[in-house]
Amino acid sequence: MVVYSMAAPPTPWSKSLAEPKLHKTAFIHPTSQVIGDVELEANVIVAPGTAIRADEGTPFYIGENTNLQDGVVVHGLEQGRVIGDDQNNYSVWIGKNASITHMVLIHGPAYIGDNCFVGFRSTVFNARLGAGCIVMMHALIQDVEIPPGKYVPSGAIITNQQQADRLPDVQAQDQQFAHHVVGINQSLRAGYMCADDVKCITPIREDLGRSRKNKAVNGLEVIEVYNKNLGAETIEQVRYLIEQGYKIGTEHVDQRRFRTGSWQSCQPIEARSVGEAISILESCLAEHSGEYVRLFGIDKGKRRVLETIIQRPDGPVGLPGTFKAPTTSSAFSSYNGNGNSYSSDRSYGMSSGSIPAETVDQVRQLLAQGYKIGSEHVDERRFRMGTWQSCQPIEATSANEALSALEQCIANHQGEYVRLVGIDTKAKRRVLETIIQRPNGPVTQTPQTHSQKSFESSSSYSYTTSTASPITTNTNLSSEVVEQLRQLLASGNKISAEHVEQRRFRTGSWTSCGPIQASSLQEATNILQRYLTEYQGEYVRLIGIEPKAKRRVLETIIQRP
Repeated sequence: MVVYSMAAPPTPWSKSLAEPKLHKTAFIHPTSQVIGDVELEANVIVAPGTAIRADEGTPFYIGENTNLQDGVVVHGLEQGRVIGDDQNNYSVWIGKNASITHMVLIHGPAYIGDNCFVGFRSTVFNARLGAGCIVMMHALIQDVEIPPGKYVPSGAIITNQQQADRLPDVQAQDQQFAHHVVGINQSLRAGYMCADDVKCITPIREDLGRSRKNKAVNGLEVIEVYNKNLGAETIEQVRYLIEQGYKIGTEHVDQRRFRTGSWQSCQPIEARSVGEAISILESCLAEHSGEYVRLFGIDKGKRRVLETIIQRPDGPVGLPGTFKAPTTSSAFSSYNGNGNSYSSDRSYGMSSGSIPAETVDQVRQLLAQGYKIGSEHVDERRFRMGTWQSCQPIEATSANEALSALEQCIANHQGEYVRLVGIDTKAKRRVLETIIQRPNGPVTQTPQTHSQKSFESSSSYSYTTSTASPITTNTNLSSEVVEQLRQLLASGNKISAEHVEQRRFRTGSWTSCGPIQASSLQEATNILQRYLTEYQGEYVRLIGIEPKAKRRVLETIIQRP
């Protein structure tokens, strides 16, 4: 293996000509560059097109089992150092078992702790990332110290310590995913090193030639045998689940019950090989032809992973596809009862035609915070009196189950108002009440959703009760906002408003418009309308504050760009 590494060039601040120190088990792709005082420990893999350049800031340290993927850049400023785990000064320290994924920029002074994951195209500069942190895609971390075990959502901009301290904790599935990525890259490292070794690769090539003749690979029938009813993507999913030690299950549902999520289990799959599992899957598809069939894995904690529909009423799904190992924060995509996926890195698509994207995000956030979920409905005549009635109780532990129950409530109460309720069972109070359907159909919400940070920084979500008749105003405020103002004033709560531009919306950096000192509803609506005009092109939200407890009882966005 040819490794392109060289000594640090002489510069006005350094003439050490320090050379990289590479462990014999480390793999550096020939298209990558390692320059200067860089120490790579055992089993490090440096993928194609990566530049590790200790020619200005120096030295660099990269711990064992760490992977630096395609296009990563590691560089450092001449000034500024971090203290590594060995108590020495470094321009860049990256601990063990870390994953620095495609196109990431790590610019010293920077410290990345053990078992960290940094997602695609993210930047870490003049910052410390504690052990076990998960940073998702397109994030910026600058001038802060992220405590250990914290989760940074995609697109987040963390540039002050208050933001860093408010970040949510990493979940167990996130840790599992990070560990999985390390394992994948260790297999890649071993494979690349084998491919460079004639003694290692020759027997494999010979075996491969024989297996093609025999139509078998590693004792399993080749994929073509099963291609009649199952696509290559489904077969690879099955293979992946078995290799990872997951159990496999399947469920089916007819078209009529599909919208209510009333899935029924197929025959259990007790298979030790891909061939056995595929045979059982094909039996399930044949038995339930003309129905939806979905495949899922079950981990040791009896949680579902990789839930995906493999047959629809018009036939099998994804015959020409190619399965790829999951690459989201929880390692797997979650699916609702209708089979339309929403990503688990906190940015969702539509659950179905009746569940807006923002509601999907709210459900996910509520469950993540340990809150219970409920739903209520009311017809148009009783809406103004606020006499809401509960839908069927939602005893859900997953977003999939909760969304199915919500869809059932919506389907059962077409032409009525339906609202989502979040309940803090410990405090015995509601933390969210938001209308998700009106008599003329689902509430239209923009696909841009609140970030994890904005959810956690608020003490409660909005509630939308209506107990009095509407008033006539000359504002652009909706009747619902006017009713919220009336309710807040009637309850003796204080009112204010906040605004934020589009660029800062995802980081939750709201700025106060000012308190609304109003003795009447007309005054409050006039002031609020003035704020909307003043901050056109920005997000504006209405705030209700309980003066005695000094806590927020309402946060609801009333204007979007």
